[in-house]
Amino acid sequence: MTALSMCSYCMIQAIALLAVANGAPVLTNKLMGKRWAWPVDNELKLRDGYRLFGNAKTWRGLCSAVFFTILAAILSGLEPLTGALFGALAMVGDLLASFIKRRIGRTESSRARGLDTVPESLLPILLLKDTLALSLIDIMLVVALFFLIEELVSPVLYRLHIRKRPY
Repeated sequence: MTALSMCSYCMIQAIALLAVANGAPVLTNKLMGKRWAWPVDNELKLRDGYRLFGNAKTWRGLCSAVFFTILAAILSGLEPLTGALFGALAMVGDLLASFIKRRIGRTESSRARGLDTVPESLLPILLLKDTLALSLIDIMLVVALFFLIEELVSPVLYRLHIRKRPY
């Protein structure tokens, strides 16, 4: 494999892992509804009156992201631990975005362009860049591509009744 094709493969691999990590909670929610949907924040409200994360951030979603990202990692030739770390880091990024949105007064599941995709994509690929063989340029491209994919795919998933909102 040439260096360019190896770089492309690593970027595709990273985008696929991001899609699985971020898609698993959405699909799991669609399939399971409210069953086992315990909020990560246990309904904790902070001094600002807002929840720490909100009802949409559940242990079921977090576990499904990690589990399915492990499977995706194995299928793409990566170690299961890499998949587990990737899925967990993507969810930490997602929780960070929700935390920030609550602190700036945004309602649960509201749209915040960039904030909705950058932390959940940047955190896992930045911390696992060596394992995934990604350069700094690759990382910037993957984050930008993931943002664009999310912008294009979310309205389609909404029309298919998989997502609750078109973003």
